[in-house]
Amino acid sequence: MHRCQSHTKNFASKILNLIHHQKGENFPKQLHRHSDVFINHRGIDTKRTISGLLYNHLVRLGLNPFLDTKNMKPGDRLFHKINHAVRHCKVGVAVFSPHYCESYFCLHELALMMETKKKVIPIFCDVKPSQLQVKDDGSRPVEELQRFRWALEEAKYTVGLPFDSLEGDLSEFLKIATKAVMNNLLEIEDEEENRRTEYDRRRYMRKYIDQKRM
Repeated sequence: MHRCQSHTKNFASKILNLIHHQKGENFPKQLHRHSDVFINHRGIDTKRTISGLLYNHLVRLGLNPFLDTKNMKPGDRLFHKINHAVRHCKVGVAVFSPHYCESYFCLHELALMMETKKKVIPIFCDVKPSQLQVKDDGSRPVEELQRFRWALEEAKYTVGLPFDSLEGDLSEFLKIATKAVMNNLLEIEDEEENRRTEYDRRRYMRKYIDQKRM
């Protein structure tokens, strides 16, 4: 058990080092950086279970997740704060639940994550992908319905993590979900590092060619 926790913390430290190196930050500035992980959820379903506990778990590992009830304070502008967090996160976690599709904000956040091409990890809590539907109650414009339905379909066809709150082991599930978040963060950091290396290589080659022409 202790070895498993130690391995997870070492994994988290590696990711944090990569993030800080990329942004040129020192560890004391950690609190001021953008959120690494955006947790998209329906509060009445999962705030006190999967979503809230996953947030706490990631915080303990030194990451900087975003959960509306934890990161927002009185006076914050809802769309400004949420949109900013989504656009600057690296990984999104969409916690689908029975009442998820009833929430405008849940669907808006999901659509924004998909539109900005974030890596999204779906969690299907007490609901199957086939049960998730955006219903037309006549209160939303057609364009908005299409946007939400498109985002939902994108998520439904992404490999996710199922969880049954009646029969599942929540503690074990949190370990699995945390590992999935960590793996995706590390994968993204590796991709960005490769892009930076390729950019530096091409810049060096252009400089070399220009010098030869002189």
